Amino acid sequence: MCGCALYSYAAISWLEIVQMQYILSKRQFLKIFALSAIFSFSVVCGNTSLKYLPVSFNQAIGATTPFFTAIFAVLITCKRESTVVYMALVPVVLGIVVASRSEPLFHLLGFLVCLGSTAGRALKSVVQGILLTSEAEKLHSMNLLLYMAPLSALLLLPFTIMWEGNVFAITAENAKDDSSILLLLFANVTVAYLVNLTNFLVTKHTSALTLQVLGNAKAAVAAVVSVLIFRNPVTIMGMTGFVITIIGVVLYSEAKKRFKVVH
Repeated sequence: MCGCALYSYAAISWLEIVQMQYILSKRQFLKIFALSAIFSFSVVCGNTSLKYLPVSFNQAIGATTPFFTAIFAVLITCKRESTVVYMALVPVVLGIVVASRSEPLFHLLGFLVCLGSTAGRALKSVVQGILLTSEAEKLHSMNLLLYMAPLSALLLLPFTIMWEGNVFAITAENAKDDSSILLLLFANVTVAYLVNLTNFLVTKHTSALTLQVLGNAKAAVAAVVSVLIFRNPVTIMGMTGFVITIIGVVLYSEAKKRFKVVH
């Protein structure tokens, strides 16, 4: 996250890609802080869930993010999609129910924290949409990332120290033996920045719900790669559930094209 902040600062102050924007009020700062806290909560829950669940099932649960996003969008922004769009989300959730009931490596705590991470991502996308599009408090994606990233880093630091206190020493020791680790870390930071920036841009120009539905394409790829690499067992019902979820994503995409948002 510190790397994301540095990239944003360089793009704004040195390259002058966009104009520097400043936090104008305490209310705006609190929204940015809330966004950082929600992001940190989602990261902690997501990483914790991977301790108990295979990546494939983790991604399958994450495919329900559009469902939570639709709920938060109504509660927070009062923006409602058409009934047809909401109906298209039914197979998204149904597929996860089918997959969960047949998952051979199901773990209740892992399932619950993964749901927490999923709900956190949904809430984050709605809040960031407000900060990116609100006329009174609108921020460019790079400026929002510039302010959000350091706050997220500070919030995540205690968890890093508590669970991975010696991570810096281990990384330094490994870098002595293999300098390519530093190159990989640099590449990781760069990709993370681009992912976060793209995330904000998609939210700004489409909607929080569309962002999460598009993210399910990534979930499908991650699930397949997980099975191929980690060889975790997958049942026929589990695969059927995930296919149902993907069908729901396709139906949502078509419904979204045809029907407008209701205010």
